[in-house]
Amino acid sequence: MPDQSSAGALRIVSDIAESQGDNQTHVDATPKKSPPSSTKKASPKWEVAARDRVRSAIRRFSKPLADLIARDANEGDTRLLVTDFLCDGLGFDKYEDLTTEYQVKGEFADYGVRLDKQLIAFIEVKRCAQKLGARHLRQVQVYAVNEGVEWMILTNGQNWQVWHLTGGLPIQVDLALEVDLLSEEDSLAVKVDQLFHLSKEALKRHLIEELWKARAAKSPRSLAAILLSETVLDAVRKELRRQTTYNCDIRELKKKLGDEVLRAELVADE
Repeated sequence: MPDQSSAGALRIVSDIAESQGDNQTHVDATPKKSPPSSTKKASPKWEVAARDRVRSAIRRFSKPLADLIARDANEGDTRLLVTDFLCDGLGFDKYEDLTTEYQVKGEFADYGVRLDKQLIAFIEVKRCAQKLGARHLRQVQVYAVNEGVEWMILTNGQNWQVWHLTGGLPIQVDLALEVDLLSEEDSLAVKVDQLFHLSKEALKRHLIEELWKARAAKSPRSLAAILLSETVLDAVRKELRRQTTYNCDIRELKKKLGDEVLRAELVADE
């Protein structure tokens, strides 16, 4: 047995260890649990820098943009702001990445966008107070078809639309993203998250394609095709028979759904 002095020394050591337990880091022999899989990974430095640049540009250009709209500035003045935003906000080099008045079969696109010397998109700029419409999309679509380019950007400085063109017969055009720089409904974070995909860094990494695929997959046209597929129609026919005892012909059901149920939604989307 330890003598009294030894026991006292042990008690003193134990008391000191307990009193310092809250202030010191101890090696715990208990195996540590791995962090939950839902833990968000830190964004790479290039992405953080790009997002910060986009955020600063949205803040900086909001006032000049509002002033242009207030005085109903012409298309030339709008282009000046768009050029600055493309360079200062989205990271493009005006000499290396952008070609103004890009000639396409006797017509001229406002900008051709190149990455690593490869033409990837056309940009069409309209007067800041002009609402973007289908006519403007058709205009830039002609350029894209003739040059075999997938991406088309429409902007009046305030609204930015990015469209994807899928070649073939018929040609398919899908909206990948749309951002209103002066919108009070969307937060700054939402605007940055969308416009980040239009930055030079994100385009080089093809991140915008994920937005396009997600949006195209959920489009009324895509959903309508699924609803009119044989598998779904057969399930609807069976459910209809269960509820009403009426055994509908699948071709009749497809025509009814296509002509009277889905048509209105598809027209509204276009």
